[in-house]
Amino acid sequence: MKLRQRFMEVRKRKGLAKSTEESYWHWVNKYLRFHRQQAGDWVKPSLMSETHVEQFLSHLAVNRRVSPTTQNQAFSALLFLYRDVIGKPLENVSALRAKTREHVPTVLSVDEVGSLLAQLRDVNELIAQLMYGAGLRVGEAVGLRIKDIDLDRLTITIRQAKGGKDRFTMLPPSLAPAIAKQIERVKYLHSLDVREGFARVALPDAFARKSPKAASSLAWYFLFSSRTRSRDPETGEIGRHHVHKSAVQRAIKQAADRAGITKRVTSHVLRHSFATHLLESGSSIETVRDLLGHTDVRTTMIYLHAVTPASERTRSPLEHILANPGSRRIRKAM
Repeated sequence: MKLRQRFMEVRKRKGLAKSTEESYWHWVNKYLRFHRQQAGDWVKPSLMSETHVEQFLSHLAVNRRVSPTTQNQAFSALLFLYRDVIGKPLENVSALRAKTREHVPTVLSVDEVGSLLAQLRDVNELIAQLMYGAGLRVGEAVGLRIKDIDLDRLTITIRQAKGGKDRFTMLPPSLAPAIAKQIERVKYLHSLDVREGFARVALPDAFARKSPKAASSLAWYFLFSSRTRSRDPETGEIGRHHVHKSAVQRAIKQAADRAGITKRVTSHVLRHSFATHLLESGSSIETVRDLLGHTDVRTTMIYLHAVTPASERTRSPLEHILANPGSRRIRKAM
């Protein structure tokens, strides 16, 4: 069995997200290519040892100058490869560590967010509004299912988010009518798929084995279902997936350019702005932590660096006096 296929099967058995598999395989592929360049030919990972892993991680830190987070992700991928796929756990890996660099997240002002959203249309506009209004990652937004939306309680359930955790977040009341219309659109697509024999969506691996019929139910259809059907690369079956997150990311970047925003804008900036604006409006750090799905409040505290200082957000009492006609007496007294 080829390594890529074994990698995929172990990922399914372990219940890891598809995105995790893709990220891990990316680093395994780079690891194998790095040692191919060193040796002049492909080397099976089972024939390599901790020394080879150390060389690759040190290369990332010294030559590629990656961040500690990126280096740790590469190391996690190799740990998974050797421990779970090959069955040869790594021991005592000692590589040069990437230098820690603390970056303040890019945050848009409320006006800038409004300008960006005004440049979007149709489903991309709604997705971006939801990302900013509920603090969602782009993958979380496009991966929402119909069953994850509660229009009565105005809540959204994020399933199997980063770290494999579920969480609740708010559904902004102003978006409820648009979300209801989007659900009606998906109902139409679902009825069309049922009629034509293609009512099928991808399910989480464990649930797919337990309840395979759920794949054709409306509840499991994606809130932002693609307008066209596609073939599942793993099963070969034709069904309906969600809109691709890269299309949303591209639309947000282009919208920022059209809005004349000079900051570096990615889709994640909307999540950063959501957190920062909540803190500026008086929400507690614990509340923001829970809405974002962070395990440790220290992760959330990075947004405190982006919060506008109180001196800039607070209006001086002098402004009220000078704005009042009676303030003329003060000028005369002076």
